[in-house]
Amino acid sequence: MADSRDDLPRVTYSNAGADFAGVHAALDEELQRFAQGSLAVEQANLIGGRPDTGGRVYAVVSPIDGRLAIGSLVAADAAAVERAVAAARIAYADWRTTRWSDRVACLRRAAAVLRERRFALAMQLVHEVGKSRLEAMGEVEESIDLIGYYCDQMERHEGWRIELRSASEREGGSDRLRPYGPFAVISPFNYPIALSVGMTSAALLAGNTVVWKPAAGAAFSGPALAAAYREAGIPDGVFNMIAGDRDTGAALVAHPDIAGVAFTGSHEVGMGILRQFAGGAWMRPVLAELGGKNAAFVTESADLDTAAQGVARSAFGLSGQKCSSCSKVYVARSVEQAFLERLVDFAGQLTVGDPRGSQPFTGPVISEAAARRFESAVAAARAGGQVLRGGERAGADAFAHGAYLPPTIVAGLPPDHAVNRLELFLPFVSVQAYDDLAAAIDDGNASGLGLTSGIYCHDQNQLATYYDRIEAGVLYENRASGATTGAWPGFQTFCGWKGSGTTGKGGLGPHYLQQFMREQSRTVAR
Repeated sequence: MADSRDDLPRVTYSNAGADFAGVHAALDEELQRFAQGSLAVEQANLIGGRPDTGGRVYAVVSPIDGRLAIGSLVAADAAAVERAVAAARIAYADWRTTRWSDRVACLRRAAAVLRERRFALAMQLVHEVGKSRLEAMGEVEESIDLIGYYCDQMERHEGWRIELRSASEREGGSDRLRPYGPFAVISPFNYPIALSVGMTSAALLAGNTVVWKPAAGAAFSGPALAAAYREAGIPDGVFNMIAGDRDTGAALVAHPDIAGVAFTGSHEVGMGILRQFAGGAWMRPVLAELGGKNAAFVTESADLDTAAQGVARSAFGLSGQKCSSCSKVYVARSVEQAFLERLVDFAGQLTVGDPRGSQPFTGPVISEAAARRFESAVAAARAGGQVLRGGERAGADAFAHGAYLPPTIVAGLPPDHAVNRLELFLPFVSVQAYDDLAAAIDDGNASGLGLTSGIYCHDQNQLATYYDRIEAGVLYENRASGATTGAWPGFQTFCGWKGSGTTGKGGLGPHYLQQFMREQSRTVAR
């Protein structure tokens, strides 16, 4: 029976102006179900197809309101980590020999499960992460498309089997990509479904087994993804979930039977994993996406209204808690004041509030620790420049139990100021005037990170300068929906340069899936 909600528009990161009244109505229904049920459910880990409670039970609260308990998870102890890796190792023997077409069929069923539950899952993300409704819906839709895109890639390349040239009539050769073995997958809090689905589905399609450690607060998204894979028919032990904190992740990565790691998180942790693996007896892949210090450039020829909208949406969406968030802007001095007026005005129209409602553009940041970083950044900005908008935490009683931070715009800081160099992961953007575009681009490149960037410009020579000089993997030109954000499977790849990634190839694109496999050539004498 067809779902009446199937005809509703899909939420993506590019169609912010669509009519989503029907989507909000569907989410209202899910919110009512939440209100009628118990949120604080204890969830076991999944190891070898069975619930596992080996470890410490800990409670998870919502960033919306610290009094709202949304569940309990089990921080896997050392013995549970050992069981999970052993289950993945045992299951690998059969999964690696499963036909690639059967793996594709299995993952497509998982995408169908996620699609069937997309509205409920989006409302779960609202509670778990504090995302706005549309950010949450967009993430779920992206997750569905990620699986579909990687399945399409597997089918298009027929499992990556290529015939090679023959040296003689009596000899033939082929090249194929084969899996590594048990993969550790570690995902962050900000995109708990999309990033987890992207990494785990690619690993599984390639024929690897997975031990997945979601973010510590994944009280809804962790069990939801595990359930979707089980219902899709992923065999026992092929996919395993263990919850916990950094200690659990470190124990998983350190296990000698882990054949590779897919990680999204901080530069410090990701590079630590890479160095750890480099010291081993043989090469094991570390596929890591490690954040960004993402700059936008506004030139004299820019449409300033479009630029202000695009910068604000990228800087303040999800309260700046995206590795692709725009955190600094270089604006041509001749249009600096006009741009700032528009940016301050547009940011003032963005509502910060309880994301369970339909009106807020963004909700709280994830934790009090993030709020303290915000206060430190604001104090540093006041000492070295100007705070043009924001800077003060919301103090109303309605926000007393969550960290609700306003869109904050600062200007006048020197280029080498910490605010202009460090990734903040906050609703915070710094604006700098420039006199020479090439010099501004070089200053943007001075960061050790190189994930995303954007430009607002209609001068072809300046555009050529930008594309020739910028050191980032994901670029956007004249985009109102987001200066540096908004990648979608098959439309933009998400590939970090320099310290933003470890491979030079990113998710969402045509070169990601192959990284979960190693090459093997076969020569057959006839």
